[in-house]
Amino acid sequence: MLKQVILVRNDLKMPKGKLAVQCSHASVESVLKTNKSRIDSWRQSGMKKSILKVSNKEELLFYNKEAKKSGLTTALITDAGKTFFNKATLTCLVIGPDDENKIDKITKNLKLI
Repeated sequence: MLKQVILVRNDLKMPKGKLAVQCSHASVESVLKTNKSRIDSWRQSGMKKSILKVSNKEELLFYNKEAKKSGLTTALITDAGKTFFNKATLTCLVIGPDDENKIDKITKNLKLI
């Protein structure tokens, strides 16, 4: 089974709308980086997603490093800083879509938003 997870920085306290937009950017960016056959399989299985929280930027970067070491597709999302934030700000990380078991080995201790 394939899934995608989006890790969001909890320390930023983004309003719901901002959080939704950042997660949308993450999901789209990941799809653009993933091969078509994997996207087709993910779509056919319901496009499973989870949104998880991390404490801060350092933790986000740690999970990015771990996912990359495991050969998973990742993308870091940086907000441009034109609305809610005063400057460019790293907001979230997307992993996958990829094998659910491989992703879970890395993110199993994280809590849902």
